[in-house]
This record gives sequence, C-alpha cells and structure tokens, in this order.
Amino acid sequence: MWVVLTILAFTIYLFVSEVVRVDVAAILVMVILGVIGIVPSTEIFDGFASNAVISIIAVMIIGAGLDRTGVMSQLAGYILKIGGSTEKRIIPIIAGTVGFISSFMQNVGAAALFLPVVSRISTRTGLPLSRLLMPMGFCAILGGTVTMIGSSPLILLNDLILTSNQSLPQGVARMSTFQLFDVTLVGVALLVSGILYFVLAGPLVLPVVKAAKADPEATTRYFKEIYGLEGDIYEARVPLESTIAAVSVEEAEAQDGAPFILGIRNVNEVRLAPPRDDMIWTGSVLALMGEEKQVKEFRRRNKLELNKDLNAFVETLNPSRAGISEIVIPPGSELIGESIGTIRMRHRYRLNVLAVHRGEETLRENLRTLVLRAGDTLIVHSAWDDLHTLSTDRNFVIVTDYPHEIHRPHKLFHAVLFFAIALSLVLFTDLRLSIALLVGAVGMILSGVLTIDEAYRAVSWQTVFLLASLIPLGVAVETTGTAAWIAQETLAVMGDVPTWVLQAVIAVLATVFTLVMSNVGATVLLVPLAVNIAIGAGANPAIFALTVALATSNSFLIPTHQVNALLMGPAGYRVADFMRAGGGMTVLFLVVMLIMLNVVF
Repeated sequence: MWVVLTILAFTIYLFVSEVVRVDVAAILVMVILGVIGIVPSTEIFDGFASNAVISIIAVMIIGAGLDRTGVMSQLAGYILKIGGSTEKRIIPIIAGTVGFISSFMQNVGAAALFLPVVSRISTRTGLPLSRLLMPMGFCAILGGTVTMIGSSPLILLNDLILTSNQSLPQGVARMSTFQLFDVTLVGVALLVSGILYFVLAGPLVLPVVKAAKADPEATTRYFKEIYGLEGDIYEARVPLESTIAAVSVEEAEAQDGAPFILGIRNVNEVRLAPPRDDMIWTGSVLALMGEEKQVKEFRRRNKLELNKDLNAFVETLNPSRAGISEIVIPPGSELIGESIGTIRMRHRYRLNVLAVHRGEETLRENLRTLVLRAGDTLIVHSAWDDLHTLSTDRNFVIVTDYPHEIHRPHKLFHAVLFFAIALSLVLFTDLRLSIALLVGAVGMILSGVLTIDEAYRAVSWQTVFLLASLIPLGVAVETTGTAAWIAQETLAVMGDVPTWVLQAVIAVLATVFTLVMSNVGATVLLVPLAVNIAIGAGANPAIFALTVALATSNSFLIPTHQVNALLMGPAGYRVADFMRAGGGMTVLFLVVMLIMLNVVF
C-alpha cells in the first residue's frame, strides 16, 4: 500500500511539474507498476482493451465520419448563425448543446463528436481553440449528471443500491432505485452553473494557446511578402440595377482594376473558380478577392451590395476547405508551351490563377495570354479537394502543404444512418458501450464514409495511451486497499459532525478519488462506505450513494478524466491550465451539488 501511495504521489508530481508530457508520464507509471509486480504482468496492458478506451477510439472514428460528410460543418454554421463570432455568445450555445447531448450518451462520446464542430467554429471566428474546448469539455462532463444514463457512475448506481440492500441490517428500510429523470434538477443546476462560470470567469481562467496547425494569417502574410498578393475576400450581391447583371465572369474581370472573382453563387449552387463563360445574374453572390480600395471601387462602378463578412461562402471559403497554394510546372509537363487561357484552368482544373512567378519576377497582368514554361510557379486559389485531385496529375507539382481531407457529402445518409444505429444501440440495448459504438465506426468504414487509413488518422493516440496507461494505477489503488484505507482514515478523523458535513466529506473524497482513478472504480469503492455512514448518522443512504455517483463527475482539476484527456492535444493545454480553470469549477460543483441535493431530496 505504501508503495502504491509513493507511485501515486510520483504520478501527481509528473502531471503537475510537466517534466515529461502527460501521456509519457502515464506510460512510465504503467511500466513501473509492471516491473514492480503490483499489477500482474498478465493484466498490465488490460487498459488498452478496456471498454472506455475502445469506446473513445470508436467515437473518434464516428465523429470523423460525420465531419467528413459536412454534418459538423453545418452544425457549426448553425451555431455561428445564432451566436455570431463573440466568445460570450458562442460559449453558452456550444456548452449548452453538448451538455444536452451528453445527458443521453457518454460524455466522452459527446465531446469527441463536438470536437470537429468547435474546431471549425474556431477557424471561422478566429477565436483560439483553447478558449472554446475547455468550456465544451467541462459542460460535456456536467451534462452527464442530467439523467441517470448520462455517465457510467449513474448507470452503475442502481445496481450498487440493489446490492447494498441485501446487506442492510434488519429494521433498516430498503433503498429505492432512481428513475431516469430523478436527478435532472440537480444536473441542470450543475450544467447552468458551469455555463455561467465560463461566461463570467472565462476571460480570467481560460488560456490562450497558439495552435500548432497552420495559421491562415501567416499564410496570407507569406503570399503577400513573396508574391505581392494583397487583399481580403469580400462578398458582393448583384442587385437588379447592377451593370454586371447578365454578363459573363470574363467580361466582369476584364474591367480595369477588377478584383479576382474567386467564386459565384447562383440560386443555391456555389462554385469556386467559376469558368469565364459562367453568367452573372441578378441575385448572384460573388466572392471577390482584392484590396479594400480596389473592391470598393469595383462595387461603386457596378452598383453592387458589398458585405465584408462571408455568408454565402462561409463554409466553402473557410481555410479548412479552400485557400491559396503554389503549383510548379515540371519539365515533363504537357502544358509547357500552352497559354493559361487555352488550357482553361478554371473549367478543366477548377483553379483560379492569381499570379505566375518566373525567375525573379512575379507576373500578375494578362495571365490568360501567358505561355507556360518549365519551372513556372502558379499561385492559385482553389478548394483543397480540387487540389488533392490535382496531386495525381503529372503535369503539376504541388508545393504548398494543405489539408488532405477529402469531403464526401454524398455519403451523408450513410454517416447519419450508422451514427443513429450506434446511438440506438447505446440507449436501447444492453450491448457493451464499446461494441455498440464500434458498430457505428465499422459501418462508417464499410460504407465508404471513411477509408481505414482515414479512420486510423482520426484517432488521437495520445489520448488512447494516456487513458490506457492510467487504468493499471486505478487497479493498484483499489486492489491493495489503498483507497479504502484513505477513506476510513479520513472519516475517522471527522468524528461526530452534522449530517451535511459527512455528506460534504464523502463528496470531497469522491472528487479526490476520481482524479487518480476511474470514476467507476471510485463509485464502486465509496458507495458501500457512504451507505454505511448514512445509516450510522441516521441519514438517507440512497442520497449519500447518489452523492458519490454525482461527485465522481467532479473531475476538472487535472486531465485524468477521459474528456479532459481528449482535449489536451487538439487545444495544446497544459496541466496548469486545467488547475487554473478547474479549481474554481471543482469548488462550484461541490457547492451547487450539495445545495441542490438537500433542496430536491
């Protein structure tokens, strides 16, 4: 037991000090437990086959499948339409939505499914991902307290109550089990308090972490400095009185000082790099790229309605879907000697050529008549999907690194179908959670929503190794009697105190235990103890048991909870970030939970 306590202290030190990355620290602790022999060598790697870890892998694949078909982008667009682009409006909408979803499915599943949604919102609004993911993750955990199927401890609670009833002393009334919505008032209060916490205290406690992924602004600066390409993207609507209504894209771009027309929307059809013979009609919306003065002059001359914010093209032109890139014409290209106009770059390859770099000169005028030479670098704007298609064409060499995701909106039905099947199996059958979710994940792969390689890439292996490596530590804490000893010693010190104090102590114990072991393990260990303490104090044992099951969701201080571990990599969080934001949330959770339990019950 003392060896386990030492390893436990060492683990906490590694997490707090960040001497090594948290997943490396978890693997190190797992290896130490295996070498010492506290956990049998035949069981040391059981965490990798655990229900929780397999469930996380499956739900990441399901989330990637939904994202690949555009479902998450549409949801992100809907949230942005309601919440705008301000942090104080977006956070409550994201947190409330994921909290509601989390009340009917495992919170880690809800968090994983919302991860790509929040990522797209961050990309579109420019808000740091680190300012959005923590509120989403914390409220996913809080949402698990709204119903009796929202988290594993609450699902397990009724079984533990029935087991405890068998060993209750004579004369003590048997405990009743809880119904689906018995805990809803408490859970809703916790969820609302969490949302308010981030709305009011978010600016102080949320970190600002620079994402490791490509920075669209840095990309813009690069093309400005190297090729002299300047300007932003604007939307312009063509009213009835416009002078370019019923003219072709080529005629509109032929005007002196005209900006680039990157895209056009006619009715509900959006096209990037529209062919020059495409017609512009009344009601068309144009995506224009150029300097502000240039675009405003074009608007004035042609009587257009200008909008700096993207609406019609908000999804099509967001940096995860389209952007500027460099393409080199290799010596063996069949296009050498052909002019850009003859090749019909827009019609044939869906590329909007912005400039051509040749030698030490960047050419931006009369590009249609420019004859291509070996070594020419084309600066183009395109959808990433179209650029990916071009990567197999030997006439071009793509220089720019770009998102290699292939979107498959035609697979929307299959993605939604297998997500619905997985969710139905979770809610309405007795199938193990991991198996139910794997049905959806495998369905995504077999139906072609994702390839198997894309499925592998969708998994955050840092999260998988972190959780799987910590599970043996939880086993060691339980099997050596360390957890029981800590609980008994703590309660012995308390002595004769009021009932609500005992309830608060149990809640704090459950909170501490769930930080260093699985919430299920903490629930199994503490529910029998809480029941016995309640009987001795003349309190309601069922409410004390419920206190344990709820308090094991109070896991915000360090990233040991599955949801928190899931968010560390994408947001670039450190343990210190969780301690700063999670400290206040932990205290708030305990206060609100204890008040609501005593008011409701």
